[in-house]
Amino acid sequence: MKNTLRLAFALLGWMAASAFAATPSKPNVLFIAVDDMNNDLGCYGSPIVKSPNIDRLAARGVKFERAYCQFPLCSPSRSSIMTGLRPDTTRVFNLQYHFRTGLPDVVTLPQMFTRNGYYAARVGKIYHYGNPGDIGTSGLDDPASWKEFFNPAGRDKTTLESDVINYTPQRGLGSAMVYLSDQAGRDEEHTDGKVATQAIELLEKHRNEPFFLAVGFYKPHTPYIAPKKYFDLYPIEKIEVPQIPADYTKTVPALALASTKPWPNFGVTHQQARECKQAYYAAISFVDAQIGRVVDALDRLGLRENTVIVFWSDHGYSLGTHGLWMKQSCFEDSARVPMIFAGPGIKAGMASPRLVEFVDVYPTLADLAGLTPPSNLAGVSLRPLLTKPDEPWDRPAFTQVQRGDFPGHSVRTPRWRYTEWDGGQQGVELYDEQNDPGEMKNLAADPKLAATIAELKSLVKKNWPERVTGGTVDVATKKAKKAKAKE
Repeated sequence: MKNTLRLAFALLGWMAASAFAATPSKPNVLFIAVDDMNNDLGCYGSPIVKSPNIDRLAARGVKFERAYCQFPLCSPSRSSIMTGLRPDTTRVFNLQYHFRTGLPDVVTLPQMFTRNGYYAARVGKIYHYGNPGDIGTSGLDDPASWKEFFNPAGRDKTTLESDVINYTPQRGLGSAMVYLSDQAGRDEEHTDGKVATQAIELLEKHRNEPFFLAVGFYKPHTPYIAPKKYFDLYPIEKIEVPQIPADYTKTVPALALASTKPWPNFGVTHQQARECKQAYYAAISFVDAQIGRVVDALDRLGLRENTVIVFWSDHGYSLGTHGLWMKQSCFEDSARVPMIFAGPGIKAGMASPRLVEFVDVYPTLADLAGLTPPSNLAGVSLRPLLTKPDEPWDRPAFTQVQRGDFPGHSVRTPRWRYTEWDGGQQGVELYDEQNDPGEMKNLAADPKLAATIAELKSLVKKNWPERVTGGTVDVATKKAKKAKAKE
């Protein structure tokens, strides 16, 4: 009898210990952000991009195949993920307006952790910075979110900007077709190398207390500057940029292509676009190496079993598809983002095909840490998908952009992407993602799909029941003023 009791108590103790190991009472959070990185990564199926460290992170966690940002532009997207609110609530639609202007008491994601006894710090870019202009400053940061913050600046910012090859000199460096292969600099001398070094120092210093460490890398955002060895990974003869059919623009609303002017590819030649794409991929591999340094340090410090890692990019990025470059479109390659969760209680080496959104990140981390988030969050916890990635899931993903006075609203379902511009007055798009994943055939005028369009339109209307507002000025109000001025 005594032996049986001892065995029972031992079993209970083992079960309790195992449960603790799987779900720590106060798990750390390593929150890794990159700037302007699309899904051209090895773990997402790219046959050319070298991303061994991100791939390794995906192998130890759940990779979301269909994750979407709420607004494919830096500040709106970052404000959304950090508050757990959609852009119509934060009212951030540009790179100037700060969400605290209209929401002074909002509790951000790191604030929630701080209020529950965590050390919260930021290294590099988490909220919006002009990149590269604001490197070395706090940009449009939110000081209330952090106990400490660090703004590194490396040779890509301090010494190399004047040496870049710029094919669109009329544009600022942050939105230009511009690159440089650094012949002499070491990784640790570049801004992102310094971000990694500072993050490692903080991991070492705060390893014995619960932490929320946000590590924000600046690449692969333009200007595409990286050490030469990363350019050498991508022979130019292996780089291709899509050719656009001559009649492509006939069935696509003008606003859908308005993010790239002049269209296509900002007017650069095909060869120049190839060079920029090569440089973009070099920048991905460079920042991948810095991510590897941070994750390796986490493991070396014995923090792996007690730390949830979240990897994300603020939005996707077009590299010549549809003749577009960069972001601010409602197409898949701009709205879709790489996103990976890894850590205790999370299935390893799995991919989830379910549609998820950035607004889901906040409630998910609260759930994993056993914390109570604000009641007004727009998303839901992804925890069920972190243990069973193919769990039944019936939630669409919504993305929006702004074209002057005209909003673009897009909904993604497992089969379809539907986009309407200014409520449909400026055009409508429908793409069959199953049979046309490149989104090259707009089916919006197909009468056989009228029922599908009506269903998708109702989803858009449900998500955006009111007119979109642009920062502090309502778009409808601006239109009314213009109409009145013409009278």
